[in-house]
Amino acid sequence: MRNELESWVLGHKVSVQNLSGDYDLSIGESLSQVPGPPPHYHENLHESFYIVAGEMDFIINGEQRNVKAGESIDIPPKTLHTFVNSKSENCKWVNIHSPKCFGEFFRKYGISASEENAMEKSVAPEIIQQVLETAGDYDMIIQME
Repeated sequence: MRNELESWVLGHKVSVQNLSGDYDLSIGESLSQVPGPPPHYHENLHESFYIVAGEMDFIINGEQRNVKAGESIDIPPKTLHTFVNSKSENCKWVNIHSPKCFGEFFRKYGISASEENAMEKSVAPEIIQQVLETAGDYDMIIQME
């Protein structure tokens, strides 16, 4: 199947893969010092990250866990989580959501990587506001502290 074009989603480069299975798979890259999404959980989605290069700090139910290249982390439904690349190098990762539905979030809020200033556009206040208002439509329940 054909891969989607790369886009920037909330400050992270993401490429959603078109797969026939009942899961979404995305390949991504988080630049150094870029925070992840607001703390959130999924009512029904299982989520996993596999770190390909670099490392990422995950905050799971308030506890921090560092995940390095070659390691993975599984996030069951109803688990409050976020992540941040607090290191000096970029982090490359694979992200899986099951069952399939979250790829639509990446497609909706992605700014084509070919656009000028795409990364900056992906974190514009109007995009952030839209995400806050519609995240629940994608089984992303944001829990602001």
